Amino acid sequence: MIQKKLLLLGGLRYLLPVIEAAHKQGYYVITCDYMPDNVAHQYADEYHNVSIIDKESVLRLSKELSIDGIMSFAVDPGVMTAAYVQEQMGLPAFGPYESVCILQNKDCFRSFLAEHDFNVPKAKGFSSLDEALADKDWYPWPCIVKPTDSAGSKGVMRVDTLEELERALRYAFEHSLSKRVIVEEFIEKQGCSSDSDCFSLNGKLKFISFSAQRFDENAVGPYVPSAYSWPSSMNMQQETELTSEIQRLLSLLKMRTSIYNIETRVGMNGKPYIMEVSPRGGGNRLAEMLCFATGMDLITASVRAAVGDEVGVIEQCTYDGHWAEIILHADKDGSFVGLDINSEYREKYVRQIDLWVKENDKVLAFKGANNAIGTLVLQFDSKEELEKALKYQNAWLQVKVN
Repeated sequence: MIQKKLLLLGGLRYLLPVIEAAHKQGYYVITCDYMPDNVAHQYADEYHNVSIIDKESVLRLSKELSIDGIMSFAVDPGVMTAAYVQEQMGLPAFGPYESVCILQNKDCFRSFLAEHDFNVPKAKGFSSLDEALADKDWYPWPCIVKPTDSAGSKGVMRVDTLEELERALRYAFEHSLSKRVIVEEFIEKQGCSSDSDCFSLNGKLKFISFSAQRFDENAVGPYVPSAYSWPSSMNMQQETELTSEIQRLLSLLKMRTSIYNIETRVGMNGKPYIMEVSPRGGGNRLAEMLCFATGMDLITASVRAAVGDEVGVIEQCTYDGHWAEIILHADKDGSFVGLDINSEYREKYVRQIDLWVKENDKVLAFKGANNAIGTLVLQFDSKEELEKALKYQNAWLQVKVN
């Protein structure tokens, strides 16, 4: 039997379980990006130094290698490139390239949602600082300013007054690959927003999850997720309505078989909002957390789908207790000293410690998701135990930095 070839775009550590799953399926794994020192390349069978946002170069490489499938798991900049290669080569695809482009561009996505009568915040895209500043009468306050094409909360800032606007716009433009930003109405949320992974088979949602996404208000980057928990803080009616709307969106876009990272929230007005949908696994080990919590292996399903193999049984599952993931991070730049976890908490709740740094390694303050230094996986018997542990996290968990 000829070994199937899977091309993975990027080399972040979030690809390690993807590479492991692909190898278990007997696939030959190739990685590419322009950063040869990225950790995932060490575990691939082959590496090529090609920029993942250069879709024509990736297409040439894909043809030369005669790949059977391509993914950009947890690597947002490569998603459109993967979709382009899929369409050009007739490979198993998330969905039409045009649809993926809509999902991946924040202002196009907002326009599509508005056109098809989804709940959507007031939003507008801008291609230059002068254009954005010339439209001052339009702005809803408060608003969120962000690049149209970045991930990991990079370049995102809340703006409450006109005086803060120019600084936020400059910050967003600095982090935009296409040099385009979007400004949108800030939707005050009920409870926690959700950021979690889902899976469709031939366009039908087979597995959907909602999380409680949490933030460290004292972090340098207050809009960078610092923890997640499952189940979510939404009620059943809200989750049911969001599920229906997400399915409607996937049907309109003619999406096919894919994992998705989906961000949603319920506003103080009671309306549910689809904030982002991307046909890739989420960062921060979200698919791994769902496997811990439900037993559903979306990573293996994703790699099998990418090369055209049957994905097996994908179905809705209940959570085995209450689960949380803490994104370990430093409060300041410095040298890592150690991780201090209360022994009682470690024994009772901690299921896995995944630390990415060692003593004396340089660490940076938590400005973006790329500044994380590891994750902590926890399981609780009750919602009350989980909420207490996360609320008083500083009492039992310290990241020590000099």
